[in-house]
Parts: sequence; structure tokens; C-alpha cells
Amino acid sequence: MAGIQDFEEYYDDFNGAVAAFPTTADPATPWLVDDTSAAGATVFTKGTSVATLTLAATNEVENVALHFGDALDFDIDLLIRIEMRVRLNAALTSGTELVFGLGSARNDTTDSVAAHAFFKMVGANSTTLVYCESDDGVTDVDDISSGQSLGSVFTKFLIDFSGGKGDVKFYIGPVRVATATKFDMSNYALGLQPIVQIQKAANTNVNSVIVDYVKVISRR
Repeated sequence: MAGIQDFEEYYDDFNGAVAAFPTTADPATPWLVDDTSAAGATVFTKGTSVATLTLAATNEVENVALHFGDALDFDIDLLIRIEMRVRLNAALTSGTELVFGLGSARNDTTDSVAAHAFFKMVGANSTTLVYCESDDGVTDVDDISSGQSLGSVFTKFLIDFSGGKGDVKFYIGPVRVATATKFDMSNYALGLQPIVQIQKAANTNVNSVIVDYVKVISRR
């Protein structure tokens, strides 16, 4: 019978009292935040079953990213899926970008993450539309429309590796999206980490992403 000896399941529901995520490695949690704000009072908290990342009204470039501190714990060749339940506080503003999914070492420029499978929103293109993209260092598939939107209602997002890294699939709710595109990550053979990153150009946008849970399943 298959069980914990066969599968690794990481799950975080962000329970407990509200507290800020650490900004340096902390043995109490795999998560840490990179925050590039200079003067703005950005928010990055966990607790009461959600994680929240919020940009500040200060007119400056800001990037707030929640990830595993570049500990690439999940071998792409063993991955089965990552699942997240996510919402916004309001429609994304032009000048703000959001990505969430799995990636290699984090970068302030999300397209510069060497290997990744991301859901993505670009406020300059649409304040509600979700895109899908992947990169394995060789094959780069950018900004493919899912035809689905994200707003202030929690929505389940799933990236499926169960058919192999050469055919990564994206789901929003129960629906597979971007079905006309093949997302091929065959050229990457190392680990990935969960990443949620919200960022803006120099403007006064106050956008927020709220994550209900993160679940990663892989083979041992």
C-alpha cells in the first residue's frame, strides 16, 4: 500500500497567531521573505490560516517575495504537483506584477528565474487575467493566457508534473488551462521551491496577494 514511505507531502495552512515572516533563514520555518522596499511599510505576515503580502503606498520600486530562501527542496524529477489557493485584495493595478508557483533561485525579475512554472498576472496587460509560463533554461514559454481571472475570491491553482516534466499542466479550479501550449521543462534536472512574488514599479500602488495554503506532493 502506498503511503508516506512512497510520497512526500509538504503542506502549510499558515495557522497560528499573526506574525511577520522572517527575512533571514529561521529553523522554525522554511519560509522567508525578500523585501526590496526602502521607505514603504510593506506587509508580509502569516497566521489565522493565510499568508499575506502587501505593497506599500510609497512611490518606489517594491518587490515582496515569499519563498524557501532558495533551498530547492523539491526535485523536479520527483514532483507530482503543487497546489495553492490564492486571492487578491482587489483587482491588480497597472504597474504591478504577481507570480506564484515553483522556481529555482529567486530573482527580482521573475522572467530571470532560471527554471520555473508560474501562474502570472501583469497589471499593465490586464488587472484580472492570469497567464501561465514555464522555463527550463532552454525552452522558455512566456505569458500564455489561461483565459481565467483572479480577483478577491479564493481560487485553487494547480501545476501538475505527474505526466513528467516534459508535459507540465496548469489548472485553475477544476479546469485545465492553456491546453494548446506544451510546457516543456525537460532540460532542468535539479530542485525547485515554492515562490509567491508581488512587485511594482515606482508608483503608489497598494496591491495585496493572500495565500490560503500551499501543498506540494512528490515521490520519495
